[in-house]
Amino acid sequence: MNRPDRTQVRRALLLVATAAAITLSSGCADGPSTPAPSDRQTDVAERGASVMPFDLERTTHQFTKTDTGGVQTVIADDPQDTTQITLIQQHLTAEADRFRRGDFTDPARIHGNEMPGLETLRAHDGRITIDYENTRDGARVTYTTTGTDLRNALHAWFDAQSGDHGPHATR
Repeated sequence: MNRPDRTQVRRALLLVATAAAITLSSGCADGPSTPAPSDRQTDVAERGASVMPFDLERTTHQFTKTDTGGVQTVIADDPQDTTQITLIQQHLTAEADRFRRGDFTDPARIHGNEMPGLETLRAHDGRITIDYENTRDGARVTYTTTGTDLRNALHAWFDAQSGDHGPHATR
């Protein structure tokens, strides 16, 4: 059995040390890092704090597109956080009522008037059924329509919210 000479051992140690240094400097030592929020996501979070009473850092928005519209769910990250759950439920109850009337003022305040889908949603004139329900850890709003234009507007609106809420949202 041949033993490696000192030069081979030094090369192997140098290779291991280099790999470790690269891993540590790239932030991968603890696994994949979460990307920093974009400037827009930071601005949206700041504007959202003036509209949404719950804490974005302790809650998650979920947007699920369906063939007939979509489902928007907001949950407390800690299912025992009754304060956040209550705030979510109060907020989404009021929002669902406004949305039924075509009042999308709050999303416009958070995301801007040019938000994709918003103009079409404002003019839905009752062609979207908007159902609210409490969940164990938050609340859910289900949007249902037979109109392709409205379904597409809802999907665009969901995509915009997912992107704008960044780490506070999932699809």
